[in-house]
Amino acid sequence: MTSGRLTTHVLDTAHGRPAAGITILLWAIEPDGDRSLVARTRTNADGRTDGPLLEGAALRTGVYELEFATGDYWAAHGSGGDALPFLDLIPIRFGVADPDAHYHVPLLCSPWSYTTYRGS
Repeated sequence: MTSGRLTTHVLDTAHGRPAAGITILLWAIEPDGDRSLVARTRTNADGRTDGPLLEGAALRTGVYELEFATGDYWAAHGSGGDALPFLDLIPIRFGVADPDAHYHVPLLCSPWSYTTYRGS
C-alpha cells in the first residue's frame, strides 16, 4: 500500500501572488509515448489545487506530465500587451521513482518565463 502523493501550485512571479483559475491537466506517459489523462483541475485562490492530484495507490512509479494552461490567465491579468501570449501552455514532464514519497511540482511563472523544482 502506497502513501505517496503528488501536489502542485502556481505562483505569478510578475505580480507576486498565487495564480488562481489556471487549468491543469495531469497525464500518465506510457512506455510507448502515448498519454493517458489522469486528472483535470483548476488552481484555487491560493494557486493550489483543492487536493492532491494523485495519492495512495493511484500514484505509481512512472513518467507523468503536468500541463498548465496559462494563456487565459495572462490575458486576464496582464500579458505585457502582446495579442498572442508567449507562454500559453506549459508542459512539465517528470518521473516518479518512489510512489511512497511526496512529489510537489510547483510552477513559478510570468508571461515570459517559468521555472519549476521538486518541492517538499
